[in-house]
Amino acid sequence: MALRYVKGHILFYVLGILSLLVVDVVNTFIPRLTGALTDGLAYGVTREGNTLAMTMADVWPLALKILLCGAFITLGRFGWRYFIFGAARSIEKEMRNDLFGHLERLSMRYYHAHKTGDLMAHFTNDLQSVRQLLGMTVISTFDASVMLVLVIYSMLRYVNPRLTLIAILPMVLIIFGDILFGKAMHKRFLLRQEAFSDLTDMVQESVSGIRVIKAYVQEHLELAAFAKQNENTREKNLGVVRLVAMAMPLLDLVIGISMLITLVYGGYLTIHGEMTLGQFVAFNSYLSMLVWPMMAVGECISSLSQGLASLQRVQAIMDEKPEIEDRKDVRKDITALQGGFALDHLTFAYPDGDGSPVLEDVSVSIRPGETLAIVGRTGCGKSTIVSLLERLYDTERAHMVTVDGVPVSKVPLSVLHRDIAYVPQDSFLFSASIAENIAFGVDNVDRAQIEDAARCACIHESIMEFPEGYETVVGERGVTLSGGQKQRVSIARALIRNAPILILDDALSAVDTDTEEQILRHLKTLREGQTNILIAHRISTIQHADHILVLEDGKAVEYGSHASLMEKGGVYRAMYERQQLEKQLHAMHEGGEEA
Repeated sequence: MALRYVKGHILFYVLGILSLLVVDVVNTFIPRLTGALTDGLAYGVTREGNTLAMTMADVWPLALKILLCGAFITLGRFGWRYFIFGAARSIEKEMRNDLFGHLERLSMRYYHAHKTGDLMAHFTNDLQSVRQLLGMTVISTFDASVMLVLVIYSMLRYVNPRLTLIAILPMVLIIFGDILFGKAMHKRFLLRQEAFSDLTDMVQESVSGIRVIKAYVQEHLELAAFAKQNENTREKNLGVVRLVAMAMPLLDLVIGISMLITLVYGGYLTIHGEMTLGQFVAFNSYLSMLVWPMMAVGECISSLSQGLASLQRVQAIMDEKPEIEDRKDVRKDITALQGGFALDHLTFAYPDGDGSPVLEDVSVSIRPGETLAIVGRTGCGKSTIVSLLERLYDTERAHMVTVDGVPVSKVPLSVLHRDIAYVPQDSFLFSASIAENIAFGVDNVDRAQIEDAARCACIHESIMEFPEGYETVVGERGVTLSGGQKQRVSIARALIRNAPILILDDALSAVDTDTEEQILRHLKTLREGQTNILIAHRISTIQHADHILVLEDGKAVEYGSHASLMEKGGVYRAMYERQQLEKQLHAMHEGGEEA
């Protein structure tokens, strides 16, 4: 997965690695120059004249070479930071865009099984770790490898092979330790990321449900639950910290042993004339330079483990395939819906359910321009019909749900979703202005159209009462509006699309009966000749529909017009009479209070 993104920035990586190579090669010249300078100053006294053989005229060229090396190192370090860090940041941006786009394409079933907080963790911690993998880890790995080879080569060739082999022998232990360290780090980092996902999800859920928490005075219990989850996150983070805390001192111990060997054995060779003082100084400089690659091996393995663990989590999402997508037999000639649809002996059970059918043998036929109303108890399958019509799920047999005589699975999704306007009971508004929420999903819409839609939804006057009118920002999920106001803004958002099919899924439940009647009158006028689907509990909402479907336990128990169903004297009439009685009792109760 990562290689696909790296290929798009291969030039930046090549330039960055070349810059890094220049820095590493030039770095190896500095100990040799300082060693030559030390030898010249230490052994430049002649026995005859007691004068320095190396004069300042000899020192200046060496100093200039060291200065030039410093300049090359400075430019090279800027280069690899600019190219490799820049490429890593660009890849992070591209991966975040692709991840977001992929999530938009996934089916609803995926979101039923995955929490929002967990998905948010992928956008934050996991992508940051992947960026580290493709940025600093690339630099550290290449730099450590090149420096290790160059420094050991310089120590063997220009200083002393025996001292080199003895000094680096303890450091070989670091490589074996790093392998074990990397395996343990990978496991602990996965646990840490999972704990962070759980914590993020809990915070998101608690903030979204803060009204319920306060209403039920559950702040102390939520705090206790959060503290428990927070402690779990702390423990998983400490698991990573403990591993690093144990590994780093052991690494320092091995490096210290190598330094001690250098001082003892290198000093012995220098005293006995097998090495010059300049070579001894150069060797110590090289050994100091060797410390970084050895330490970097552990850091690289740690970063590599973390990055690969995060990449694995991101890859798991990208590997998810949308269950609902355009099939090979999709009718590309369908560019718009007329509005007719039919259910033909529809039987459906949710894929993740217990296998029991939610709908069983339901049949209706609606021509373009007609209105279908669906009533029934909660959980009887009303919203499931809508979900199948929008093709959020697929039926076992394609002909069970058809639009304009074509199986809904053969209609292009872009056309299907564009030409069906849907208003759910739980109205969702974005953290934007009211005008932006109403115009959502419609291009080139002007203020007059927005206001017309708001008037039809009976929300214009309420909007104008706000100090900023249509520019009022409604807050997260429309929190600053009442339930009825949110429903009416959602209705306006659906009306402005002028779609061939409009679905109101119990979308008038939070408005009073007078407002409901006004909205229904506006709908009848505005949407004449277009298809409407009304799902409701109140008979007053749906009694003027052309067709009324009464569901009970997923089965169609009655079907017809208001008049024909009242004549049958069955379930529908019983619902109507019960609601009329409740309405009369409510009116009597209000009248008694006024008296």
